[in-house]
Amino acid sequence: MTTRVITLKELAASLDLSITTVSRALAGHEQIALKTRERVAQAARQAGYVPNTAARTLVSGRSGFVGLVLPIRGPNLVDSFLGEFVTGLGEGLVSHGADLILATAAFGHSELSVLRHVVESGRADGVVVTRIAEVDERLAYLRERGFPFVAHGRLLDSDFGYNWLDTDGAHAFGEAFDMLYDLGHRHFGLVTISEPMTFRHLRQDGLAAAIARRGDPSVRLDVVTAPRFDHEARIHVVNRMLQAPDRPTAIVALFDELALTVMEEAARAGLSVPRDLSVIGFDNIAASAYAPPGLTTFDASIRQCAREIADMLLTIIAERLAAPLTRLIRPTLVARASHGPAPQTRS
Repeated sequence: MTTRVITLKELAASLDLSITTVSRALAGHEQIALKTRERVAQAARQAGYVPNTAARTLVSGRSGFVGLVLPIRGPNLVDSFLGEFVTGLGEGLVSHGADLILATAAFGHSELSVLRHVVESGRADGVVVTRIAEVDERLAYLRERGFPFVAHGRLLDSDFGYNWLDTDGAHAFGEAFDMLYDLGHRHFGLVTISEPMTFRHLRQDGLAAAIARRGDPSVRLDVVTAPRFDHEARIHVVNRMLQAPDRPTAIVALFDELALTVMEEAARAGLSVPRDLSVIGFDNIAASAYAPPGLTTFDASIRQCAREIADMLLTIIAERLAAPLTRLIRPTLVARASHGPAPQTRS
């Protein structure tokens, strides 16, 4: 088919199908046979057919859009994590014929107010909420409104069910401790953030639980914190740990960007990684593979998780499920060259 089809009526005529059948096939309705859906989708692509969003909204009551609020924290719109997440979310939605709306919350402005505008304007059929706080007013608002959403992360405590997907940071940090302990490390450092985010607690709790399981009184843990987006404060606390008279032999960072700061400052201080200091991160952002000597980290499958969240949300929108959907993803260790035996155990 080479002629560009402009309207749904013309597309249906070219396929010798009813307009209703073609419309439902393009929407992915399971009542339409898979072969018919595939045939319609192929013909629409070849014809360059683009659904009329306004008409679709009038008929279905849905916009075909999913919302995501992006807070602007500095000169960069998104960080490495959010860049991967937004890419995966967009891919997941497009594969189902849906689109992504990005709404930005300027520095100092409430994310909740921007989220309210997205929801109450009717622009989106559902929203994705990232970086869940200990007490998260966004989730409380969405639940009260009965608006479809999926959280990327979990609340620490909740008296209500909600849809979420999360990576098991507690397990990963326990695994990191066990690996380093078996390599002879007994003095550990944790570089974390001061913001009340639940992933901070879950990962730190996983580390503390792994330490407790060993029951070894010789194990020490030093903890330093800094605001997430304050680069100068981050450098300050990292150097405070590295320049201490009795510094740790292994440092676990809450996420890769903190771990990369540790490696950069260690190099400036004349420390060799991993000969003098082992460093482990979390997320496996692209830069972790290239920062010398290569950061050992945990792959949180950011992009794939975002695709799965898109699938979950579209299912929730279409089916209005009675029970919440929840998924816990186990991150995998990516062993590079930034960890090794404790200095005193080397031959």
